[in-house]
Amino acid sequence: MKLNEYKDIIKQAIANEVEAKKFYDDAANTLKDPHLKKLFASLAEEEKKHRDILTKIYSSNTMDRYFSESRDYKVAETMDEPELSMAMKPADAFALAMKKEEAAMKQYTEMAEMCDDDDKRQVFFDLAAMERDHKLKMESAFIDIGYPEVW
Repeated sequence: MKLNEYKDIIKQAIANEVEAKKFYDDAANTLKDPHLKKLFASLAEEEKKHRDILTKIYSSNTMDRYFSESRDYKVAETMDEPELSMAMKPADAFALAMKKEEAAMKQYTEMAEMCDDDDKRQVFFDLAAMERDHKLKMESAFIDIGYPEVW
């Protein structure tokens, strides 16, 4: 894989993070509950951090491995994606967030599996690992809020 091909992949990943940040910002502006507004604002900030990391990777002009998270609780896979609503409960907010991260993780995984180039495949798997890590955080928060008996 050539550096320009690698950079094209990272550039698209940056665009995906910008889109995710916009979703979370819009959600924060839609919701009335101050705790959920704060939650979605913090999720938007996480996506901004991902964008910043990817921007540094893009600017580095190197093709290194940056992400390798392998843990996956698979909680998101057991749920339907809730609708964003002003009456949303905190557990539903985390469920929505983890479903969004699951979708991003699956998208990168599918891209990796369709890729003929081993180097490109690894980049997509690395990006899936980045999303898996964020999904893991959302799943942990969902379990904490949705199942307080585990505290």
